[in-house]
Amino acid sequence: MGERDVIFSGGNDLFFTPLSEINRLKKEIPDELRRVEILADIFRINTLYMIKRAGSGHIGTSFSAMDIACWLWLSEMKNPNEKNIGDGDVYFSSKGHDVPGLYSILMGLEKIPFDLIHKLRRLNGLPGHPDISIPYIATNTGSLGMGVSKARGMALAKRLSGRRGHIYVLTGDGELQEGQIWESLQPTANQKFHEITVIVDHNKLQSDTWVKSVSDLGDLETKFRAFGWEVGRCDGHELRVFSKALGELKERGEKSGLPQILIADTLKGKGVSFMEPDASSKENYKFHAGAPNDEQYLLAFNELSKKVNKKLDELGISEIKFEKNTAPDRTTAKNPENPISAFGDELVKIAEERKDIIVLDADLAVDGGIIPFKNKFPDRFKECGIAEQDMVSMAGGLALRGMIPVAHSFSCFLARANEQFYNNASEMKKIIYIGTLSGLLPATPGHSHQSVRDISFASANPGLTMIEPSCEKEARMAIRWAVEKNSQSSYLRFCSVPMDISYSLPENYSFEPGRGIILRDGKDGAIFAYGQVMLSEAMKAADILNSKGYSLAVVNLPWLNIIDRKWLKPFEKFENIFTLDDHYVKGGQGEYLLSEITKTFSKMPKVLSFGLNEIPACGWNDEVLKYHGLDSESLANHIYEITKK
Repeated sequence: MGERDVIFSGGNDLFFTPLSEINRLKKEIPDELRRVEILADIFRINTLYMIKRAGSGHIGTSFSAMDIACWLWLSEMKNPNEKNIGDGDVYFSSKGHDVPGLYSILMGLEKIPFDLIHKLRRLNGLPGHPDISIPYIATNTGSLGMGVSKARGMALAKRLSGRRGHIYVLTGDGELQEGQIWESLQPTANQKFHEITVIVDHNKLQSDTWVKSVSDLGDLETKFRAFGWEVGRCDGHELRVFSKALGELKERGEKSGLPQILIADTLKGKGVSFMEPDASSKENYKFHAGAPNDEQYLLAFNELSKKVNKKLDELGISEIKFEKNTAPDRTTAKNPENPISAFGDELVKIAEERKDIIVLDADLAVDGGIIPFKNKFPDRFKECGIAEQDMVSMAGGLALRGMIPVAHSFSCFLARANEQFYNNASEMKKIIYIGTLSGLLPATPGHSHQSVRDISFASANPGLTMIEPSCEKEARMAIRWAVEKNSQSSYLRFCSVPMDISYSLPENYSFEPGRGIILRDGKDGAIFAYGQVMLSEAMKAADILNSKGYSLAVVNLPWLNIIDRKWLKPFEKFENIFTLDDHYVKGGQGEYLLSEITKTFSKMPKVLSFGLNEIPACGWNDEVLKYHGLDSESLANHIYEITKK
């Protein structure tokens, strides 16, 4: 058999290894180490296919953890249970970003249906982060730091019910910046949970940059030993070395009665040369999240395919027969509005005028639009890493000494600092919080990243005004208002989906607290919304209703937890009022608006609130909006049926 120089090229075709080929190789490769090694690269190929087809996912960490997870599932674990109850070993990833790699393994072992390979991050498919709705997924993860605590709870339950089985937990080294990890270590050792083995996927990168550049972890082996754990370290990609180190560490744990931590040194993006990090590069790592472009996909597929077939050739085994599928079509915005980038640009302009602005970030600077600030004012930018509570309290300290801190993370992760928010509020100093990735969309990451409860937690803090801009113009106005006019704290909430919008703010639009603007006139009813996603759906719903003879006014109200009752009073003329939240109905703007209506109107209209009432679904944006009844067509139909009755 000859080695191919080029496997495939061109077109919109995507390639994967079918189950028949995986089963063939499981039988034909006699040596256990070689079998796991080759299957790991085959699962990398399938992971690459899944992420490219889905349009998003986490390749870097899926590839760095692949050899570890493959060894555990193919050679180490005994009797894993589909529902993770009863006897049997349990595995889960605490970070959760690497779940596409785990899915590829589970499909290859026929633990879950293989045709799910085409449904990563799709409705009724495979969620973007681990979810227990999928067999063999032991716990929901994606919000970092919870793994060891969850494992201790599982181990205690096993002991109390007389069940047997080992628990393997994978963590990331960036994840070790989360305080809960360190809270969980001591009691796990004190209570001698020797049935727990934690493996650190030590790829030395967090989302954008090197761990050591953000918050150097120092001597991890000494630190873990100080907490009472058995500790080992090895190469996480050399399976002979890894399997030996794991076996010896577990044996020590059995003798001492202590839990174990194995630090596995790995490479992010392992297996594809250009996805592996360049230690000399000062650029941000490019393959943490998202999907490769067409050229990158083909280069990666060809490299992995060539490597697998070379190894098979050395064993005298016939090369892989790949199957192909066409990449799905996607619509892209033609002239997208990006309020986050507009905010970041305006913040730089403000900071040129004021020296008291300090920007803090929780490992998400690229997503927060604050890279321009970092580049322009490096001394006034502080990367706090994956430690949201620490960041929010640091903001409080800065505010106490006369600075104006601007603290950014994803909204879903800012919620981890609920108590710190309240402590800052009690000191009555000015802080500006920036929450991105807010709301239902993008829906592909799944519920750990869909922030649909932050209005309820943050808006209850005294002196905190919440705003969600609807466009670039309003984003610039919002940060200006927060810095220059608001004497108290602000929370600017941003959707992270740049999109075309069908509305524009009037030239004379004035950004005044508690006041919105009518974007479309109507006489039969009015719908209040905010942010580009829901306002766009509301505008389209109004078009649909107009064709049916129902005239719906659309109101942009960016103020999420304050209302000017004088401005609100004229809306008393509407018999029907609708509210539309990019959030749970409970605790959202609509619930607050209804409360203000009861205090302002002399005659109560019929009020109907739209928003989330269940855990948000994972999938493509259009299908998830429709699933929750928040797309324009569903909204129009619901409004029409209600008003007709």
